[in-house]
Amino acid sequence: MKSSFKINIEQSVTDDLMNRIANTRWTDEIENSKWENGTNKSYLRELCDYWQNTFDWKKQEGYLNSFPHFKTTVDGVGLHYIHQKGEGKNPIPLLLTHGYPDSFVRFLKIIPLLTKADKNGFSFDIIVPSIPGYGFSDIPTEAGMNKKRIAELFTNLMTKDLGYKKFVAHGGDWGGGITEQIALYHAESLLGIHLNDIPFEHRMNEPKDATSAEKKMFEATKKWQMAEGAYSMIQSTKPQTLAYSLNDSPVGLAAWIIEKFKSWSDNDGDIENCFTKDELLTNLTIYWATQTINSAMRLYNETMKAMMNSMYNPLVKLNPLDKTGGKSEVPAAFAIFPKDISTPPKEFAEHFFNVQQWTEMSAGGHFAAMEQPELLAANIRKFVTALQAHQ
Repeated sequence: MKSSFKINIEQSVTDDLMNRIANTRWTDEIENSKWENGTNKSYLRELCDYWQNTFDWKKQEGYLNSFPHFKTTVDGVGLHYIHQKGEGKNPIPLLLTHGYPDSFVRFLKIIPLLTKADKNGFSFDIIVPSIPGYGFSDIPTEAGMNKKRIAELFTNLMTKDLGYKKFVAHGGDWGGGITEQIALYHAESLLGIHLNDIPFEHRMNEPKDATSAEKKMFEATKKWQMAEGAYSMIQSTKPQTLAYSLNDSPVGLAAWIIEKFKSWSDNDGDIENCFTKDELLTNLTIYWATQTINSAMRLYNETMKAMMNSMYNPLVKLNPLDKTGGKSEVPAAFAIFPKDISTPPKEFAEHFFNVQQWTEMSAGGHFAAMEQPELLAANIRKFVTALQAHQ
């Protein structure tokens, strides 16, 4: 049974946050103006000074609560989600799934663009859940909360709790992987899927017959993994060790998270070309107040364990119900943004997806719904309009 939900962080939590920032023991730094050694100290101090002295959490909390939030329990797991109804005639249900190190706030800019009716009365009902272990959804207390399990939960949220017979699903980062799992295991519930990247595990094994464009992508992936991928290896193997420090220090948490917003976005060297301080700190405050950095990172560990089981367990390969690494036949669209972590070629996506629309965007990076909400919204509308025309 769903119930309305309001975000209300207690004053004692924000008071403690301010005290911890004030008592930070700052480290030294050598030349790091381009963030080549990690998060730049000068910018981090500027951001945290703003967090302590200027940032108005209650104002941001009011903005967040301007959207209709709900909580429900699905298969024993408490899920938080936004459910914004479309303004038009017979709106299409659209599930939007976020990734790491963001949260449901990834999609706030795009919600009004998609719920607004166009000249033909076409709009969407928008559902934005928090992944278990993120934001205001439950923190998993047992192992096994991987992408396949989350896909099952989100499908049941859409079909059983909210009563939609079929829906469209969009995602990037973890959201893309979860969306793929919905397409593989719950295709009967989908009209189509829209992604802005290809799940990372597909980029780990180069096929023998790779095209020149695919070989270029795999080479770029190897270089990226060596230069930028250490965070993923830590979070995939020993997230608990790292979590103690990040859960205890807001400055440490900020440094760990905003470095990814800087590295993965289309910002021309200045993170605030893409994100305001208020946007960065709203996301950070949610992580801090809910104490979810450990459970958020743990999804990497759960996914790695599931991948290893699939790769090396012969019983999995013999299981006819296991669709790991298979190709989904659900109609799929891709919007590829130029400054994302990876810009794969269309032929690579076609190994795993039934690609019906492929668009290489003019600007934007990993956090497309925050960086280029108008471009992404228009691309989703174009895809779903074409789907409807062929029904």
